[in-house]
Amino acid sequence: MPLLLRTHYKLARTAIKEHRTRSFLTCLGIAIGVASIILILSLMGSISNLVKSEISDLGNDLMVVRPNSTKDTVTDIIDELTTSNSFQKSTLSVSDVSTIAKTEGVAAVAPIAVSVNTVGSEKNTLSSTPVLGTNLDFIKIEQLPLRFGAFLNEKNEEKSVVLGHTLSLALFNTINSTVGKTVTIMGEKFMVVGVLDEINKSISFDNIDFDNTLIMDVESLGQITGSTQIQQINIKAANTDGMAELADKLTKALVEQKHGDSNFKIIYGDEITHPASSLFNIISGMLTTVAAISLVVGGIGVMNIMLVSVAERNREIGIRKAVGASSRNILMQFLFESLILSFSGSVMGLLLGYTLAFLLSTITPFAPYISWEIIAITFLTTIVVGILFGIYPAIKAASRNPIESLKHYR
Repeated sequence: MPLLLRTHYKLARTAIKEHRTRSFLTCLGIAIGVASIILILSLMGSISNLVKSEISDLGNDLMVVRPNSTKDTVTDIIDELTTSNSFQKSTLSVSDVSTIAKTEGVAAVAPIAVSVNTVGSEKNTLSSTPVLGTNLDFIKIEQLPLRFGAFLNEKNEEKSVVLGHTLSLALFNTINSTVGKTVTIMGEKFMVVGVLDEINKSISFDNIDFDNTLIMDVESLGQITGSTQIQQINIKAANTDGMAELADKLTKALVEQKHGDSNFKIIYGDEITHPASSLFNIISGMLTTVAAISLVVGGIGVMNIMLVSVAERNREIGIRKAVGASSRNILMQFLFESLILSFSGSVMGLLLGYTLAFLLSTITPFAPYISWEIIAITFLTTIVVGILFGIYPAIKAASRNPIESLKHYR
């Protein structure tokens, strides 16, 4: 049996070498589909790991309170991730933050209330600037790096703001002499007391780009906008033991505070990455489906070339059958040829896909995500494609009448 398989392999390889250009173009069709899948899965895996690593860096003592949601469809998850929509539907309030702070086992608690406003300085005015309302505990939980100044002003907290690195450059054309200057938000003047160091993280579990965000006291934000609706509450536990018990304790305290309203959820660990991880998985699935279509097109190319090969080698098939080759031997010979084309295309696609992923990583913060599962699934998929699109030409070759086949001349 091994000798027979080796013979099938040699015959298939010889047939492929006889038509190198045609075989290469056929493999290229498979390679493009495989490269698309590899690139998409690598990118989505990198994004997912980026969010998970951020939470891991913050520690296992992180806990988050969010408005309750059981949404799973694409539209609902996107709606949930939209800051303005989440902001409007949230039932969390400043009083909830006070209740959490008084609960035993809580080391720090910080609200997240995001609004979009026009922010002006002595040099520039920017519209649609994200403004984050929070408190002094926020930097303890998030561990944001400060470049200059302090995080808010403990003595005059309601009139102080902190600027993101990029926002400071946009407003004042500098970050070195920004501290002490004033910015205007809805007619109110606020003093800049700190500037964050460049973070360069466009994706976070908070759904906030800190480089472009202005941070101020949550109550001050409520005063200038007219209302304070909190999108999320971040909690730092005193210790990592008994996180489930602390979550239950906080749930009971908040339900009592909200007079029986339980339209919120308290999560920790890997659950914090939802709904971002769910959105990434959905997008990954959709894009992979689109990429799989190009793989199917490549498979059709394999079938087309194999049918041409069968038509060209009628006499060869007749001679082999005349000297004793069975229909099964002929079928295996052409099926091997199809599998070799598909496998070669998958190797080309694997190299091309990860090359593109590495090139993309030079201009984005997403490092290539290499996983044995992705590689295994890719090769398994191409084997299936090789069999599915090669079986019909192989059966057609195996069913040839040897006498009729011998009538054909090269």
